Amino acid sequence: MTPVVVRTREELAEARSRVEGTLALVPTMGALHEGHLSLIRQAGRRAGTVAVSIFVNPLQFGPGEDFDRYPRTFAADLEACAAEGVDLVFAPGREIMYPGEPQVTIKSGPMGEVAEGAARPGHFDGMLTVVLKLLNLVRPDVAIFGEKDAQQLAMIRRMVADLNVPVEVVGGPTVREPDGLALSSRNRYLSAAERETALALSRALRAGADAAAAGPDAVTAAANAVLDKATAADPPLGLDYLVLVDPSTFTAVAGSHAGPAVLAVAGRVGATHLIDNVSLQFGKEH
Repeated sequence: MTPVVVRTREELAEARSRVEGTLALVPTMGALHEGHLSLIRQAGRRAGTVAVSIFVNPLQFGPGEDFDRYPRTFAADLEACAAEGVDLVFAPGREIMYPGEPQVTIKSGPMGEVAEGAARPGHFDGMLTVVLKLLNLVRPDVAIFGEKDAQQLAMIRRMVADLNVPVEVVGGPTVREPDGLALSSRNRYLSAAERETALALSRALRAGADAAAAGPDAVTAAANAVLDKATAADPPLGLDYLVLVDPSTFTAVAGSHAGPAVLAVAGRVGATHLIDNVSLQFGKEH
């Protein structure tokens, strides 16, 4: 089945008016891979109608980042959506999402200034702004986002709660390649040598998870030991951050913390920015 493709607000509104029952939205920037497809399948289990948005959002790219070279593979993306039974694809141009220079945008607040937000200032302001616009335009009952972007998912949940947006936000598990590298549209940028260095991210997370029984401080120490070697590799890993945080607030946890936590890491190999994370549980949650 070929999805209905809409590109304007008017076309979207007309298509949305024909939907009966529940609608699930999977927002993407295209270059779809198995991680995205797993979210689409999850959407199909949650709702009678599945919509996918494809839009490379300029607001969430900083100066010198890869907006211009970000992969744009619409024909292949549409084929993948058709194979997965997607009903509706919203693929607006920049002029549709931003008909004029935005004057009012979402501010991510303190939660958007740590970890990925510190490494990429303004990134989460742009991400939240486009997500809110998509939620307002598509009006889904459920919106599904990948857990690989743990901070993004936490911030979207916070925005939806704080602004009373009538949508259920659901996370989908991270999908990995056989060697452990988290699937990303940016993986295609990596050379063979760069990919070997990039594997340090998932190895560091596994080392941290293996040390969880000894407590939060042991987790970060074990992960850092792996990353230290990668920063001296050829090519080297440029570490942006390794943080152990509360999954709902992204505030740091350490010492005697009990309860859930996320160990998140990000770095650059060559010109490619990669992120990854693992969920942990310490002791008994009070």
